[in-house]
Amino acid sequence: MKTVAVIPARWGSTRFEGKVLADIHGKPMIQHVYERVKQAAHVDDVWIACDADHVLKAAQDFGAHAVMTSVDHPSGSDRIAEAVRDIEADVIVNVQGDEPLIEPKQIDALVKVFEEDSECPMATMIKRIDDEEDLDNSHVVKVVVDNNGRALYFSRSPIPFNRDCEHVTHYRHLGIYAYRKDFLFKYVELPHSKLEQAEKLEQLRVLEAGYEIKTVETDMDIIGVDTPEDLQKVLEKL
Repeated sequence: MKTVAVIPARWGSTRFEGKVLADIHGKPMIQHVYERVKQAAHVDDVWIACDADHVLKAAQDFGAHAVMTSVDHPSGSDRIAEAVRDIEADVIVNVQGDEPLIEPKQIDALVKVFEEDSECPMATMIKRIDDEEDLDNSHVVKVVVDNNGRALYFSRSPIPFNRDCEHVTHYRHLGIYAYRKDFLFKYVELPHSKLEQAEKLEQLRVLEAGYEIKTVETDMDIIGVDTPEDLQKVLEKL
């Protein structure tokens, strides 16, 4: 089974334009992401999917495999589908370009799902919520799963609602995905669903169409850089 990781590196960002090239201790952020993904034992190749010439050049300057994609893609999954169309692979891993602290072990754990389950079309990562403030934070996406780790629903609202149960485990969704390559192309052709449009969560398109998303639990958080303030947190950690 050949696994290829793709890092969508979009220049435009509403809250932090150009963040993928933000300097982190002498390297652009996208290089930190790339170098961490390269350390994953179960990934055979890594590509960066760019939408601007200067991002493409920056990626090529530090030796990455990089490809130019359309600026008009509505999601990272669409960008990745274009990037891998002519790349030989069985499984595609989508690693966000604004997560310079991603752990290689997390990527490997996600890939193992496909090695152990030949029928699984898509997988993603979750983590237990320890801070109760995250439950009411709409920027923190919550998820509920069944007894086999399959996602039942994703929401920006606190789910499940705890009416009177003493012990309820809440999970947050971490934005790293993996797909079988043939399913990725099927996924991006699915019509945008009502739930997806209501919650503004593209993974709901998969569930509403009746497909399975397997989840993998981790105890390590993923810190994404959405604002300059987030970048300062990463600078301190590194």
